[in-house]
Amino acid sequence: MGRLMVLGLAVTVAVAACAVASVVVGRRVRSRRKWRRVLGVLAELEERCATPVGKLKQVVDAMAVEMHAGLASEGGSKLKMLLTFVDRLPNGSEKGTYYALDVGDTNFRVLRVQLGGRRSSILEPHVEQQAIPSHLMTSTSENLFDLIASAIKEFVDRGEDGSKTLVSGRGKLGFTFPFPVKQRSVSSGILIKWTKGFHIEDMVSQVPREVTECLEQAMSRQRLNMQVAVLVNDTVGTLHLDIITMTTLVLQ
Repeated sequence: MGRLMVLGLAVTVAVAACAVASVVVGRRVRSRRKWRRVLGVLAELEERCATPVGKLKQVVDAMAVEMHAGLASEGGSKLKMLLTFVDRLPNGSEKGTYYALDVGDTNFRVLRVQLGGRRSSILEPHVEQQAIPSHLMTSTSENLFDLIASAIKEFVDRGEDGSKTLVSGRGKLGFTFPFPVKQRSVSSGILIKWTKGFHIEDMVSQVPREVTECLEQAMSRQRLNMQVAVLVNDTVGTLHLDIITMTTLVLQ
């Protein structure tokens, strides 16, 4: 009798296990079928959305024509081909400690980097980021740049070599400004218009103000002995950083 009970229990367990296994297998099969259907839908969507290579080449050619037209004459293109006055690119041999300001749409970053020359690239980068309060995006240029200059001053004062850099001479600052600017030199320019939710009227009034001048005046109010050495937009700044990075990778 005991053996029959054990055998019956074993059969019951086996049947239950088979039932569970069949459920699991069934779910996997259904899941795989669903996944295959999903892949089929995605493949069909990709095929419908794919742009013919010939059409892509037409877009490239048309864009190149617009770029050349914009460089040939001011206002001669639908694209804003803004001059940068940057006529040289880094080669990886640059050395020294440099400061930079990178303004974004909701914040700005203050940086101090040490360039070590060939095979070293950027050494010991120090970065601090600060949010731009929304009310300053439509306030005055003085209020906006006072906030930025104050952050630069605190950053420099906390730096290990800040006092040494600025006592020996006027410090140099690279300024990345992500708005369309009509540049007059490599370090100066007038704002064409605001974007990214900014609208500070006194910067784009009938007598537009120099972007660099606004920052340098704010730094002067902070008693910060520093001047803007170069004014660039995001595109030019990224190009230079990529060249420094790639030069280091190639040399290594």
